[in-house]
Amino acid sequence: MAAEAASVRDLLTAAALRLGADDAGSEAALLLAQVLAKPRAWLAAWPEYAPDPTQRARFAALVEARARGEPVAYLLGWRGFWTFDLQVSPAVLIPRPETELLVELALERLPRAAASHIADLGTGSGAIAIALARERPRASVRATDASADALAVARANAARLAAHGVGFAQGHWCEALGTARFDMIVANPPYIAAGDAHLAQGDLRFEPVAALASGADGLDAIRTIITQAPRHLLADGWLLLEHGHDQGAAVRALLAAAGCREVATVRDLAGNERVSLARR
Repeated sequence: MAAEAASVRDLLTAAALRLGADDAGSEAALLLAQVLAKPRAWLAAWPEYAPDPTQRARFAALVEARARGEPVAYLLGWRGFWTFDLQVSPAVLIPRPETELLVELALERLPRAAASHIADLGTGSGAIAIALARERPRASVRATDASADALAVARANAARLAAHGVGFAQGHWCEALGTARFDMIVANPPYIAAGDAHLAQGDLRFEPVAALASGADGLDAIRTIITQAPRHLLADGWLLLEHGHDQGAAVRALLAAAGCREVATVRDLAGNERVSLARR
């Protein structure tokens, strides 16, 4: 008698044991839902369903890749951010929930009714630029990145999400802005110290190091942006920067030294200093 094919319940149980982490069950469900092209709720409703051999093989390969540490977002090809899903690949940083604070603070300073000109430096997947463009349809957003591969991902996301107000330019930080000036410049630059042990742990091992690390103290990119940005800001324009939990004081000092006004730092939901901002 032929052996009974493994059910959804069997596959998820075995995968959770293989992965072993606290959120292994959730990750396994995401991966199996992707393979079956079904929502996660369908898995709970049909636990006895037996995927076909091809589907089982695809799922097993994804579980093994995750067991090796590959990020779930890269295995799925997407990550949720703000109110939408973004396509992601190893060419871009995986968007984090903490970065939504930067979007919130930017929106608080962008008028709903008036046109605004915004620059998003180091756009990666396009997360920040697309969120701002969708929330402020009258705004024009220039999204820049030094990586052509990252810009390809961001362009695809903007097209799929109908973020028509976003344009793209390749270059390092403000060098990609030419002579243009903006009402606001935002950036989530790399801010991890180059020798930080976390770079060799977890998902960070698989993400582009250029989007993560920036010099001995992690502040090289932030220094460059703060030096360059005032030349590209209109009078009273805003500069908003995401940074590490222990970098708030250093970033505030850099902003003050550059002659910026209304310098402040805002904490994230975990209570960590996460975004510093100032006006030209």
